[in-house]
Amino acid sequence: MRVINRTANYNYDILEKLEAGIDLLGPEVKSVRAGQVSLNEAFVHIRDGQAYLVNAHIHPYQNSQESILPTRARRLLFHKKEIISLASKAATEGLTLIPLALYNKGNIFKVEVGLGKGKKKWDKREALKKKAQEREIDIALRGKE
Repeated sequence: MRVINRTANYNYDILEKLEAGIDLLGPEVKSVRAGQVSLNEAFVHIRDGQAYLVNAHIHPYQNSQESILPTRARRLLFHKKEIISLASKAATEGLTLIPLALYNKGNIFKVEVGLGKGKKKWDKREALKKKAQEREIDIALRGKE
């Protein structure tokens, strides 16, 4: 199971990728295993020496008696040195921490976090044009074979 944030690569230039564990409650684990997760509006916020995943929507599990807020802040499990490094890069260079993917390794859930710089509108248009040109080249090459 792998949930990918498709808008991240469109809106940001990803400079660095890191992997972190995530602190989930029992019903949330069941919802994530069922694939009921959305990372589209999510971001990573660092406060009080801890990293938190904010606005990630994990749909409430149907058979649970607990009422958990779907968009609550969830703690990310980084090493202390990684948190300090990320916080300093985000503050000095004007970079943003974006969740790129949520997946499981065995019984442990991991979040891939990217350190990215926001794209301007013209950057996004250029990326779309380049992608369309590459697609046309691939189609033309397939036709010749």
